[in-house]
Amino acid sequence: MFPLSFVQSGCIVPLWPDETGDAEKLLTVPFLVTAGVRVLVDAREKLHIPWGDPANQSNGDKVMAFDTRAVTVVQGMVETSVFLDYLPAIRALWADSGIQHAYDRRREFQLGESVKYFLDNLDKLGEQDYLPSQQDILLARRPTKGIHEYDFEIKNVPFKMVDVGGQRSERKRWFECFDSVTSILFLVSSSEFDQVLMEDRQTNRLTESLNIFETIVNNRVFSNVSIILFLNKTDLLEEKVQKVSIKDYFPEFEGDPHCLTDVQKFLVDCFRTKRRDQQQKPLYHHFTTAINTENIRLVFRDVKDTILHDNLKQLMLQ
Repeated sequence: MFPLSFVQSGCIVPLWPDETGDAEKLLTVPFLVTAGVRVLVDAREKLHIPWGDPANQSNGDKVMAFDTRAVTVVQGMVETSVFLDYLPAIRALWADSGIQHAYDRRREFQLGESVKYFLDNLDKLGEQDYLPSQQDILLARRPTKGIHEYDFEIKNVPFKMVDVGGQRSERKRWFECFDSVTSILFLVSSSEFDQVLMEDRQTNRLTESLNIFETIVNNRVFSNVSIILFLNKTDLLEEKVQKVSIKDYFPEFEGDPHCLTDVQKFLVDCFRTKRRDQQQKPLYHHFTTAINTENIRLVFRDVKDTILHDNLKQLMLQ
């Protein structure tokens, strides 16, 4: 639910589970690349898109025959030596116009948003001494499973952040975290208005986020809790609105569907209108790009001030 990194002592610290070691982070990137190419090869076939180069059928067959039952693969990792063996086939596939066409239709199937970044950087990944950069690690993070707590300080102010998974299977565990909550940071992908859930392949992702938000913001338990809305992946939203009309998915949209400002205003209004009591505490919102460390640093500075201000105000009322 909260894949942003947090800022500590001027540095960006990725929110990986504490038990995630450097070796595991290194092996996660090849897994994401291999899995992503397999999805694209499968999608090309199901969408009946012809190969740009028919010779790539053999490369497609090779990656589809990849042993997904290996222990490390099941754990979301691929050994470097194995990945290097598949690298020439992956490189040829990514250069094929048929795979590129499948990628352009990615909203019709489930594909990780960081796949393109890594496929565009295959030369770097193929180096024998490759180590993930900070950008690589941020883009290779996995969806949160379970509950993870992080204690940190920002300018001598202590914070405890509880990161919970947003998938349907994870939500039943949220109630374990609701005691003594002072603020809720609700993260939603602003760019997924044209995509469906992985869980049921029918429900629009933005609609699902709005329904969850409505449940939380109107819960009396949180009547005195600051709720801060993060509309993340602004970079992807800016790219998407140039090609996709949000009005095709939300007919009530008024404005220019290809204007980023109009779409952003609509998204904020969608969440604001979910509050039944419009007189309750203000809803704070931020448009963020989680992989833009400077953006997150500035946002977190504002969030820290908001949380401290609201908590102090609440104490004065007691």
